[in-house]
Amino acid sequence: MNIIFNSIYFLWFLLLLATEIAIALFLKTGFIRHTFGDFLVVILIYCFIKSFWNTKPLNAGIFVLLIAYAIEFLQLSNFLEHLNLSNSTAATLIFGNTFQFGDLLAYTLGISTTLFIEHKFKSDGLYKNHSL
Repeated sequence: MNIIFNSIYFLWFLLLLATEIAIALFLKTGFIRHTFGDFLVVILIYCFIKSFWNTKPLNAGIFVLLIAYAIEFLQLSNFLEHLNLSNSTAATLIFGNTFQFGDLLAYTLGISTTLFIEHKFKSDGLYKNHSL
């Protein structure tokens, strides 16, 4: 795994971050807030990782999925309460506070979509080591 800045992935990261912030600020309920946001967040984390580390898409995807699953399963233990962060809006927004099986499905679909796109465009070289 090589450390190298990739501006294409970083631009995708920034776009997804802005989208996630907009969802958090303007949508308080519904499919887009609770499910599509989870779908997008793993893609956001994937793009962040690929912005700085030149690693195989599958390795990055599995790593991101493991992080997302770990955080989701931590919600079963009320870990934010144990860390005295249950009243923190930022902590509950970032880490969530209730376990939902649907979130695991959204994370899996997000990474699957990302890996499909990576595979589809691999031959075109759209995402290869672009730097500013």
